Amino acid sequence: MRKNVTLDRFDRRLLDLVRQDNLAPARILADKVGLSVSAVLRRLRRLREEKVIVADIAVINPALTGSALTMHVLVRMQQAGPQTMDGFAREIARHPEVTGAWDVTGDDDFLLKIQVGSMEEYDVFTRRVLGEDKGVHSFTTLITIRTIVEDDTTRRPLRDR
Repeated sequence: MRKNVTLDRFDRRLLDLVRQDNLAPARILADKVGLSVSAVLRRLRRLREEKVIVADIAVINPALTGSALTMHVLVRMQQAGPQTMDGFAREIARHPEVTGAWDVTGDDDFLLKIQVGSMEEYDVFTRRVLGEDKGVHSFTTLITIRTIVEDDTTRRPLRDR
């Protein structure tokens, strides 16, 4: 298990800023944090090397890229043994329609977030992926009508350790 990285108030402020806009110039970050540009660049390099910052990504609008429909799917397996669960987890991670997947507690075993362009695409996905998997007992689909809060890590406060 990886140990926690020590973050001071400058690191936390920098992380808050780059979570909002990772393309912000170092001089702007330096002004907002109260450090020199070189100190900001050193800290950002260290945060990336220590894997505190694991990726610099773009958040894409799915409605504009052909994935306007979001479904949340509760999947119940025939048996909840490690081999079945691990196999399903590996298989489901291979499909680009699956934009989130969680192993959950309760009556169901997995929660999937599926993004597709149409109900027809979803039907093809469920028949091909969930319907043909002998380990899947059943699944329940919840169709998203509108998004209230997205799973957005920029909203979560950084916690002191």
